Amino acid sequence: MRLLLALFAALLMPIVAIAQTPPAPPVKPAPELEARVAELPALLKGGGDYDASFSAAFRTAVPKETFATISRQLSTSDGAVTGIEQITPADAWSAVVLVGYERGIATVQISVDPAAPHQITGLRITGVSAREATLGAVTDTLAKLPGVTGFAFARLDAAGPVILHSRTPDRALAIGSEFKLVILAELIRSISAGERRWEDNVTLDGTGLPGGAYMASPTGTKVSLYELAEKMISVSDNSATDILLKLAGRAKVEAMLGTIGITDPAGMRPFLSTLELFKLKGASGGVLGERWAALDEAGRRALLDGDVAKLPVSAIDPALFAAGKPIRIGSIEWFATPADMVRVMDWLRRHTESGPAARARGILAKNSGVGAGPAGHWQYLGYKGGSEPGVIAMAFLLQGKDGRWYAMSGSWNDVAAPVDEGRFAGLMARAVELAAAN
Repeated sequence: MRLLLALFAALLMPIVAIAQTPPAPPVKPAPELEARVAELPALLKGGGDYDASFSAAFRTAVPKETFATISRQLSTSDGAVTGIEQITPADAWSAVVLVGYERGIATVQISVDPAAPHQITGLRITGVSAREATLGAVTDTLAKLPGVTGFAFARLDAAGPVILHSRTPDRALAIGSEFKLVILAELIRSISAGERRWEDNVTLDGTGLPGGAYMASPTGTKVSLYELAEKMISVSDNSATDILLKLAGRAKVEAMLGTIGITDPAGMRPFLSTLELFKLKGASGGVLGERWAALDEAGRRALLDGDVAKLPVSAIDPALFAAGKPIRIGSIEWFATPADMVRVMDWLRRHTESGPAARARGILAKNSGVGAGPAGHWQYLGYKGGSEPGVIAMAFLLQGKDGRWYAMSGSWNDVAAPVDEGRFAGLMARAVELAAAN
């Protein structure tokens, strides 16, 4: 359940971070850097000379076929490349470049070898933002997407969130891995109550886990709560998620649903682990999922405790999502409204202001979800997103540079076809930029 932009960042070879420095005389890019930047539109369109433009090390890390796949994904989401819109050099041999598309602008970091033949040694897409000029235009575009969408942007006042812009904010939609915020909330509650500490360790017992950093960890491995929470939120690690859910207990996590602002907790009860969801959707052709859809809550709990619990991890089809088609996203998922997720972010804000729970803000801020450009408009940006075929959701906790707090949430579901994650992420990134003016 990873967003498309995270894929871009992972596949394109990272370059040395461009550090923030005090004001200095304008940096002049080397002519060879400018020449390589000028080659980018053609390369992103599938042309140019890949071998001549990129260093051997880059080509090994990112084969031409991989680069072409990413370029096609960008064009599918944002239209044709229109050209280079801006170059901001960090030094003579590296820069941040804005590459224009018909429906969006990609922020790209590039570095070039100072030695001849001055090939590109690093290229990283850090974000894509849509071109819509107002939040109203963003919600109008969301309304035209196939399937169903919802959006809410709110100011967080002492009396609670005040919705400033929205589109069907009270429609419950599948939210993918955003459900992990509920587990984080229960962890925060327990830490604030003195029941647990971030430094407490969990000892892994060999129980089957979904994919993630701990799937193959040997029995007896010790992992701190902080490490697990950080991986659960920042990289949406499913194995870390299920370890924390088991530690907290399904009942305690479910008890948090109403507390943190979920108006219809039944949409997340029984509260599924990621492994349980994969078993329901991907074992024996989805037979268990068919049974699940026909049961009431009590029957579903019995199914989880019985046949689902007995099923080995190996029974899940390894190609479950390979076809990219939505699988029972209307019945086997976690459901909440955009307004619910705004309230969740507000609860997290209010319960991490001080004390040991305050460390959770660093966890939420580790992955902005939108890249440095949009995030730079805010003093603080916390984020969690989620996706699977047919589902994408993104939620933000935002503090303006004037100190005021806001929250934003958007979701898109399509039961008939995969959603365009890149297009949605670009719209949400643009919304984050535009909202900073409120």
